[in-house]
Amino acid sequence: MGADQNIEWQLAAASALEWWRDAGVDTLVDEVPRDWSAVPPPPPEPPRRRSGAQAVAEVAIAPLPGTLAEFVAWRSGPDAPEAGWAGTPIAATGDPAADIMILVDLPDREDCDSGVLLSGAAGRLFDRMLAAIGRNRDSVYLAPMCSMRPLTGRIAPEIEARLVEVARHHIALVAPKRLLLLGNAPSRAVTGTDVARARGNLQTINLECGKTSVSVDVVASFHPRLLLERPAEKARAWKDLQMLIAGLHA
Repeated sequence: MGADQNIEWQLAAASALEWWRDAGVDTLVDEVPRDWSAVPPPPPEPPRRRSGAQAVAEVAIAPLPGTLAEFVAWRSGPDAPEAGWAGTPIAATGDPAADIMILVDLPDREDCDSGVLLSGAAGRLFDRMLAAIGRNRDSVYLAPMCSMRPLTGRIAPEIEARLVEVARHHIALVAPKRLLLLGNAPSRAVTGTDVARARGNLQTINLECGKTSVSVDVVASFHPRLLLERPAEKARAWKDLQMLIAGLHA
């Protein structure tokens, strides 16, 4: 290699080094020895965000109260599924020792103002339905699956599983002779199917309450709010009510 070529090579190398230096490169590899054959450790996994369903599932691990009195107090307390929602919880009403328990899905809009389940037009129809079978609100036990009305007016899927568990536990603690399910959500919670498929038969459901098993006869029927929209269904609802009281003494 001639002198001129050597000078050109040095100038080219100096020019490249000057460009790298201007670009911020101040070392070719590293200032400490490195084992290039070593396998780098995997990057740490980012923290997983819990979905609403997972959060509800974690809450569901906590055991539910073992007595009805404790359950009623817990139902409106800080550990209830609806804790933190805006509004006031609406509790079950009537006689927990009655032979008939009635389960509805959630409070109606009018109920949020009155603080009583079934207090509007649907409630007035409900009272007439009870009177037709010789009953009133004092001789049954009326309870909601959801103690507060969601903003959407329906039970959200992410909380439904927890409310089903709570409702079934509530029924097991009351242990009524007959259970009337009004609407699709209560019917699904207890029988596993909507009213259209569950109604028309007296079903026997076994529920676990601690170490004991409770057997309850169940009738599924239409919610009064649906009967207001579809008066033609009242004839079938009347048959359901007759089935409910068959063999019971008022």
